Amino acid sequence: MSLASHPSRSFMPYPEADVPHALDGPLRGLRFAAKDLFDVAGYPTGGGNPHVLAMSGIKPSTAPAVQCLLDAGAAFVGKTHTDELAFSMNGKNAHYGAPVNGAAPERITGGSSSGSASAVSNGLCDFALGTDTGGSVRAPASHCGLFGIRPTHGRISLAGCLPLCDSLDTCGFFARDIGTFARVAGVLLGPDANTLPASVRLLLADDLFALAEPAARDALLPVAARIQHALGNGDAVAAADRPIDDLYWAFRYVQGREAWHSDGDMIERYGLRLGADVAARFAFSKSVTAGQCDEAMQVRRAFTAHLAALLGDDGVLLLPTMPDIAPLQDAPLDTLEDYRNRAVQMLCLAGLSGFPQISLPLCRRDGAPLGLSLLGPAGSDRSLIALAERVVAALG
Repeated sequence: MSLASHPSRSFMPYPEADVPHALDGPLRGLRFAAKDLFDVAGYPTGGGNPHVLAMSGIKPSTAPAVQCLLDAGAAFVGKTHTDELAFSMNGKNAHYGAPVNGAAPERITGGSSSGSASAVSNGLCDFALGTDTGGSVRAPASHCGLFGIRPTHGRISLAGCLPLCDSLDTCGFFARDIGTFARVAGVLLGPDANTLPASVRLLLADDLFALAEPAARDALLPVAARIQHALGNGDAVAAADRPIDDLYWAFRYVQGREAWHSDGDMIERYGLRLGADVAARFAFSKSVTAGQCDEAMQVRRAFTAHLAALLGDDGVLLLPTMPDIAPLQDAPLDTLEDYRNRAVQMLCLAGLSGFPQISLPLCRRDGAPLGLSLLGPAGSDRSLIALAERVVAALG
């Protein structure tokens, strides 16, 4: 059975093209997939929309992030589904359907890196590339029981990748185990600009735990306490410098303004048909004014300065990745939209600041995965992953 016809529906059904890779290197023996926003020579780039796919043509070159993995010896196995134009978080595409969550098949994968999370959680590849603008790696990582990272903004090249929001887009990745995750990080991330010390200040983000569903909080807090005990420290703090709702709207306004700048002309010029939820988001994006965006950027700068001061060079936030386990596949659209908006309140901290965040698959509730996150200072990605390795080892 080809991967494109696998019942997980993780992959785009493109004809296979030969994608050469190095025969040796640090990722030798690993198989990977890439979200269908990244160019791969011999394939189109569809962006989750049939009209974009029709305009794509076969790409003559490969995105640098993908090529970096190939040069390190990893074998490319295919392009994965994405939510439409990467502007959703539930993993359901109005044109192509929904990939299957390998850790909880009755629940959504989350998105927009839905196919990448599905492919890894179903064991169809060892790791996969996604993108994270508002949570599109972290959300599916939590829902599908995977390690997933939103790196420091700009840390991994997004050349040859369809954009959504220039100041928010990042290239992230998923893996099932921390060893593979760290191997991929060693290739993609390069050396840290800000290395965390061996002894970090672990800061429990009280205000973000308060946003989680009570049952989710009950599952998360005992694991957080074990991590604090294992690392020998842990203070409770408020991560935000203002009401979380202010950060939520700052994020929405910046995201909306930039999303319309990226895709608005294409949507209107070619009359793209969009799924109802994505169409509503772009309608909102079109309405965001320059003044609203300017005010949002002021909030963003002030919050980033606050978070940088809170973390310093040795602080790491411990926080829930998502408000709860993944909603059920048959949840109505308004329920999914409400869940998304609540999730953005948690996820927007890393997006606004550009700081790295890793979701670790450490918790479960009702048999479904639930991620716990580490968020560190800008440029601390590799040492944040080393800390994650220590956490996994300590929890056994």
